[in-house]
Amino acid sequence: MENREYEAGKEYSGMRIDKYLAELDSELTRSAVQKLIDDEMVTVNGKVPQKNMKLREGDRIILTVPEPIPPEALPENIPLDIVYEDGDLLVVNKPRGMVVHPAAGNPDGTLVNALLYHCGDSLSGINGILRPGIVHRIDKDTSGLLIVAKNDFSHRLLAEQIKEHSFTRKYQAVVCGNIKEDSGTVNAPIGRHPTDRKKMTVTLKNSREAVTHYRVITRYRGYTHVELTLETGRTHQIRVHMANMGHPVAGDPVYGGKNYLKKLDGQCLHAYYISFLHPRTNETLTLSAPLPQYFTDFLKTLEEI
Repeated sequence: MENREYEAGKEYSGMRIDKYLAELDSELTRSAVQKLIDDEMVTVNGKVPQKNMKLREGDRIILTVPEPIPPEALPENIPLDIVYEDGDLLVVNKPRGMVVHPAAGNPDGTLVNALLYHCGDSLSGINGILRPGIVHRIDKDTSGLLIVAKNDFSHRLLAEQIKEHSFTRKYQAVVCGNIKEDSGTVNAPIGRHPTDRKKMTVTLKNSREAVTHYRVITRYRGYTHVELTLETGRTHQIRVHMANMGHPVAGDPVYGGKNYLKKLDGQCLHAYYISFLHPRTNETLTLSAPLPQYFTDFLKTLEEI
């Protein structure tokens, strides 16, 4: 469950509580808010209100949103680019545009649907029926390598490596502008954006440590081709850190701002390298995936500028 807290401003004085919450929370309809009030999931100044209660300036509202009951993901015969596979895990090169697991707006056609078809029942159940085998993830419009655990034993040990930062993940990206330094480190905590719940931001409030190392590969006119190594793995980490530096990833529709290149149809970001200890053999497994065509085509365009 998730608690969302609000304080009624002067402009909302006299407004019904159900209308107020539906206006402030884009995820909820007015009828959904009314049901939450009936279920005593809403309090105003510590008390459960009537649905027609009118707010006063300064009223403190707490809305408790229960976790949705997920539907079961179904197998789909979707081709996979498998870079490595054995009895414990597989590593897939995810194409740009593919969502990792089912969610609102993307109920099917995801990597999980493809994995269920390919692996059958041989996937870790630690992350539940919507995310079987998923140890870590990459964004829909980011391409590249992703590890999938086939059993809970492998999942636990792989997750522990990520937690201990002994799991190496390298990306390549084209970012806007010219990065002056040849290499460097961004150490800036990341948390949920205060007003846009779909975005992350660099912030000290309710945040977690986030560290990204970067190295310039090639400089072009107006753009820089970089390698990025994750020390931590926060949501949208590279995209947030690069944007915070003033060098958003080219084509990023969320963090690109005025530099957003719509023709790229998504951010130019590829998870090309991964290295970790195999959970069963304890041997180092190092894998890489070549830059996809969308990426190399953009580099060719930049070379001609």
